[in-house]
Amino acid sequence: MTEEQAFLTKPLVLAYIGDSVFELYIRLRLTEVPYRDAHDLHVKSIRYVKASAQAKLVAALEPELTDREKAVVRFGRNAHSNTVPRNADLGDYHAATGFEALLGYLKLSGQTERLAEILDKAYALG
Repeated sequence: MTEEQAFLTKPLVLAYIGDSVFELYIRLRLTEVPYRDAHDLHVKSIRYVKASAQAKLVAALEPELTDREKAVVRFGRNAHSNTVPRNADLGDYHAATGFEALLGYLKLSGQTERLAEILDKAYALG
């Protein structure tokens, strides 16, 4: 998919992809430390993937984003979802959706180096 095609993809579709990209990245990074049990991995991964954590990550990363990346985050943040977060502040939920949309956009547009850079920074910040 080209950058333009990815940019024109619905924000919630981008967020759907970005959610899985981030979850897998975090799980893989956490398993780099040997001898963790599954429960410990789950508890540690929640620190990164919950909406409040992602909201903080996107706020910290925003100054480093390109104009197009900021637009993708904004589109994701402003997208209307039919679901309401159970355990998250609505503002954090929308910000997290923007972060996930950015990851989905980078993945679908084939910007693997930029995606890796954003993921590595997010992991370091978390």
